[in-house]
Amino acid sequence: MKTVTTSYAALELVILCGYFALLISVVFFSYRKQKSDTDFILGNRSLNFWLTALSAQASDMSGWLFLGYPALVFGNGVFAAWAAIGLILGMFLNWHFIAPRLRIATEQFGSLTLSSYFEKRFDDTSGRLRLISGLMSLLFFTIYISSGIISMGILIESLLGLNYYVGTVIGLFIVVSYVFLGGYRTVAWVDLFQGFFLLAVIVFIPIYLLMQIGGIHPVMQAISMKNLSNSLLPNFEVLTFWKILITAAGWGLGYFGQPHILTKFMGIRHASEMDKAKYVGISWLVIALGAATAVGLIGIFVFPQGLNDPQQVILSIVKTTLAPFFAGLVLCAILAASTNVMAAHILIVASNLSEDFYKRIYKNVSANKLLWTSRISVVFIGLIGLAIAFFRPSTIYQLVLYSWSGLGASFGPLVLLSLYMKTINKQGAFAGILLGGLTAAIWPYFDRLCQLGISSIIPGFIFSLIAIYVVSALTHRKKVLGRVVN
Repeated sequence: MKTVTTSYAALELVILCGYFALLISVVFFSYRKQKSDTDFILGNRSLNFWLTALSAQASDMSGWLFLGYPALVFGNGVFAAWAAIGLILGMFLNWHFIAPRLRIATEQFGSLTLSSYFEKRFDDTSGRLRLISGLMSLLFFTIYISSGIISMGILIESLLGLNYYVGTVIGLFIVVSYVFLGGYRTVAWVDLFQGFFLLAVIVFIPIYLLMQIGGIHPVMQAISMKNLSNSLLPNFEVLTFWKILITAAGWGLGYFGQPHILTKFMGIRHASEMDKAKYVGISWLVIALGAATAVGLIGIFVFPQGLNDPQQVILSIVKTTLAPFFAGLVLCAILAASTNVMAAHILIVASNLSEDFYKRIYKNVSANKLLWTSRISVVFIGLIGLAIAFFRPSTIYQLVLYSWSGLGASFGPLVLLSLYMKTINKQGAFAGILLGGLTAAIWPYFDRLCQLGISSIIPGFIFSLIAIYVVSALTHRKKVLGRVVN
């Protein structure tokens, strides 16, 4: 038995090493193309619509797609799929209303980061907008990065038998290495490859399992026996519709303010290709989330007695039903999902540190020096995320939701209004980022105390919208009155 287990792990390890050998080849190919910070941070705005679409979606779906979300469905049944529906609707609106305008606006202003776009869009010479947006990015992305590191640790510990802490270090080393060397273009090409790969894996698992167990009927019976929801709309009560609204909005609203996704829009070659990228990206998202939902539901049938750690539902299914070769492919796919998002997050924070802090402090810095500042920032932020992951402060689902809500509430309302309203000013922008971010950061503690069950992005988004509009109107009126008095 020990020999079988050892050979099982060895085969998985061989597959894993082969997979990452392919990534390393992409890294070294891209390394030679990095000439400046513009290349490193935004790929010189040269990506085609396929790269943009798959990079945006693959960098969105982390280990959450394989670990966090199936665990939610496993514990709650079909009704939990409203989170996926909210994500699909939110991302469609993001592609349609935000992506084309943001691509054009950031090129006109010569902005490489969301922070620099805000600064130039609102003509802020004080540096306050860069500072507050950079701080909010640093806060929430660091937590986001730690969730990816935790998922890697859990994965490597479960499938390879290595210590959790060893797994986190290995996972972080892989990601930091290819972001450090390759930058934006490398992350995009890796996302394209991994996007197709993890989609194939997440679709294969439920199709294979449904064929083995005789279709969806046994699964639905198992769901009913555990008294879990077997319908998207179990009844027509007001409370049910309220839960649907806060679940869908709690995830969907976040898309408007995710810098790691918004920067993918900024890097496309031509804004006219955005429409094609939208349909490619949304198709990928619908298929991936649909398959992940099916995995969670099948887990209810496979493990009727439940699991000690629901986050490992897909890992437990893999170990009990799939051959070692396919288990190794699943391992690679989950690592791919985690590395995709971690790479995008680390690149964004590194960009913030180099473009929004270092570049402002040290004027007239050479392009090569900024490039190396970005690379050093990659290592720095990765180590901070690793330190948080060592303590395992919460579940992957909760960490992702907290970070997602914080970024969405901090930047989403301002991105939306900055592209569609001319009356917004820098005072309103600053107030919106600050109030939205603080609300999202504090709300979970208030919500837990009052037991409201409302995701922090909903009050954060609303308060930020109000703050931007009201403060802009008041400061504009004060400026006009001041001119009249003078």
